[in-house]
Amino acid sequence: MNLDIAAVVAVLTVVFGVLVKFIGFPDQIRSNHKRKSTEGLSTIFIILSVITYTLWTIHGYFQKDPVLVIGQGIGIITTGIILYQIWLYRKNK
Repeated sequence: MNLDIAAVVAVLTVVFGVLVKFIGFPDQIRSNHKRKSTEGLSTIFIILSVITYTLWTIHGYFQKDPVLVIGQGIGIITTGIILYQIWLYRKNK
């Protein structure tokens, strides 16, 4: 069997992208909500993540790539929720 390294990388990229957006970020959102705190999270990292996902989504739109738009759009939503939690829970201190 001849494995194309580009195909393997493409599949792994999708798999790990899905894991981050559907397991990693939601788990962090639940943890923040349960603790009513975002202590220990890097605000700068989350802001940069929102910006990065937004730019990738725009890029996907211009490239007419619905997979990129949907995948990165989910990233905007999940990191946006965490950014909102940072604002909400720090405001309540």
